[in-house]
Amino acid sequence: MSEHIMQLSTFDITEGKLEAFKASIEKSVTFTEENGPQLLVEVYIDEENMQAHSCQIQPDSESILAHWDMSEPYIDDVMEACTMKRLDIYGQPNDEVMAGLEELAEKIPVTVTPHFTGFSRFQTQI
Repeated sequence: MSEHIMQLSTFDITEGKLEAFKASIEKSVTFTEENGPQLLVEVYIDEENMQAHSCQIQPDSESILAHWDMSEPYIDDVMEACTMKRLDIYGQPNDEVMAGLEELAEKIPVTVTPHFTGFSRFQTQI
């Protein structure tokens, strides 16, 4: 069974802040690539509709908690140029992650879909 947890986020980019959003996302992704626990981070921007989508794959719940702790200043910077619209989680987060998601769910739609089956070609990082 896979322990990986996939996070899909949707953001509305604030009018007039597209370039600021792009700059803050680049800075955040660079920091995460160098320091974060994620196995994958991809960001897609639909400039015509001023929307962005982020996909992150985490190895487990502990890495989500570590990511939340280390990346707060970067997340704050990104959020100055956008509004989070929804978060979809695929996998089985632990109770501590679920508590954090419950707080977020008071503001935006958050879904959590348990893992059923599959496989991964990701290699575990040491």
